[in-house]
Amino acid sequence: MPHNPVASSELFAGHSANGGYGDAVEEIDWSTGEILQALDSLGIDEQTLVVFTSDNGASSRWGGSNAPLSGFKGSTMEGGMRVPFIVRWPGSVPIGTSRDDLASTIDLLPTFSRLAGAAVPAKGIIDGRDIWPLLSGDTQAKSPHEAFFYYYRDQLQAIRVDRWKLHLERQVDSGQGMETIALRLYDLKSDVGETTDLKIDHPDVVKRLLSLADQAREDLGDGRRKGLNQRPAGYVVNPVTLTE
Repeated sequence: MPHNPVASSELFAGHSANGGYGDAVEEIDWSTGEILQALDSLGIDEQTLVVFTSDNGASSRWGGSNAPLSGFKGSTMEGGMRVPFIVRWPGSVPIGTSRDDLASTIDLLPTFSRLAGAAVPAKGIIDGRDIWPLLSGDTQAKSPHEAFFYYYRDQLQAIRVDRWKLHLERQVDSGQGMETIALRLYDLKSDVGETTDLKIDHPDVVKRLLSLADQAREDLGDGRRKGLNQRPAGYVVNPVTLTE
């Protein structure tokens, strides 16, 4: 998925049926083919792990589509969070297989560290987990994540455990200035588009996920509430341009 603002070279500009966004997608497709061809010609194809992914769902503003998922870039709906994730490593990753286990780009660091024979940095807490068992075709492997927490900036907005996803939708009373949280529960296995709220039918699931939400707040914080392991955002005091 190309990032905004979309752009493409003269070879692809105006060639697709989906405007500038489609042009950029077609050029990315061509560029990926060039990379794979180079690996083959250099004789290192079977020694190279290739990962094709994205950082967030597509934006509606630039013509992207996340169908059948709901939501777009900038939201914690599945359409704003799920991304393509294609892994290629001839002889190491089984061809033509797919998994629907929960995994994230935060898992790439510990996974790459394992494959390179390196240790994950001991300083600080690493949220990612080694997902090589999932990628290598281990049929007994499962997601290493008990739960996944959806944050928007510093706000915890949703929790997912296996098939269940609980949204914590913040609602502010402008008159009273008070914030309340409205709950919405979805079964992502049968309703990936997040259309049917099931919180009334599954109060036990709601209770379990709310308990995990409290654990996340304790660890990572939530809005004005600071977490025990929450680290300040990095910044440069006197930034300078590194390149033109």
